[in-house]
Amino acid sequence: MSLQMEKENDNTLALVGRLDTVTAPELEKTLADLLPKIDHLVLDLTSLEYISSAGLRVILKTYKALASKGGLKLTGVKESVQEVFDITGFSDFLVIE
Repeated sequence: MSLQMEKENDNTLALVGRLDTVTAPELEKTLADLLPKIDHLVLDLTSLEYISSAGLRVILKTYKALASKGGLKLTGVKESVQEVFDITGFSDFLVIE
């Protein structure tokens, strides 16, 4: 299980692999360092194969941290990951393009 994070620019982070119980803390640490410096964030999920409840928790925490600023946007969401967002209700409040 692995997750790669590729910073595309100051406000875009591409996630590659799996966002699960093992990898979510790594993303959470990266975001903790990044969020105070930015007002909005784009997560490019084009190459994200899987997301677990631990990954959803990190997404929710990030959404809340940026809600009063410029917000969070998810792009390139694969069908299997979109299904998770739909089932959990995350697609009701997340900006997904």
